[in-house]
Amino acid sequence: MTSLEVLVHCQDAARTFGQGAAAVVAVHGASCRVHAGDRIAITGPSGSGKSTLLHLMAGLEEPTSGRVAWPGLGGAGRDALAGQVGVVFQGPSLIPALDVTENAGLPLVLAGVPEAQAHRRALEALGLVDAADLADKLPEELSGGQAQRVAIARVLALGPRLVLADEPTGQLDRATGQHIVDVLLATVSEVGAALVLTTHDPAIAQRLDERWTMHEGRLLAAPTTDQHPPAAGQEET
Repeated sequence: MTSLEVLVHCQDAARTFGQGAAAVVAVHGASCRVHAGDRIAITGPSGSGKSTLLHLMAGLEEPTSGRVAWPGLGGAGRDALAGQVGVVFQGPSLIPALDVTENAGLPLVLAGVPEAQAHRRALEALGLVDAADLADKLPEELSGGQAQRVAIARVLALGPRLVLADEPTGQLDRATGQHIVDVLLATVSEVGAALVLTTHDPAIAQRLDERWTMHEGRLLAAPTTDQHPPAAGQEET
């Protein structure tokens, strides 16, 4: 059963880019909660605001209005999120000059973890995503699916409580994409993290417990489990 601990709470969170006549509203007043143990797919076409909402949840973007808080991760400020929220970005994100293990361990090194410990944790994370055999390879030697597994390992090495995956299968063929979702679902369960995933693929979305929809920057779905607060994600057009 899903815990009621709230990891992320968006309250009327909106994000606008630009000013005046050139302003573009990417997210209109979204209200939602992500709980410990959740498995949520956010669906919608390109340009619907999925990625921006995910970035708000990750603390990578600040809301133009409204608020985003992380009560289960240390409070309302973004400064408390280091190591607790991991983001799998859309498209290639590995550093070409670093081998797979170095890529997977880089966030740990940047966080001040001793190099030997970062190396060990990186290898453990690579093992979780069935990529230990790629440890010494460079990104240019990897297939798209292998590179995405390494990107997932880089997030898992941090030991996050929340994993946010932005279209992680968007540039992969259907079979490889399904395998990446297998990896994500298995590994977040292994480390005990919640997962929020954006996708335009209904077949991917159906594999997660909850499905939220975005349209023209508006969040249009409610949680499907009774134990969640009824206010989450219920904005109507």
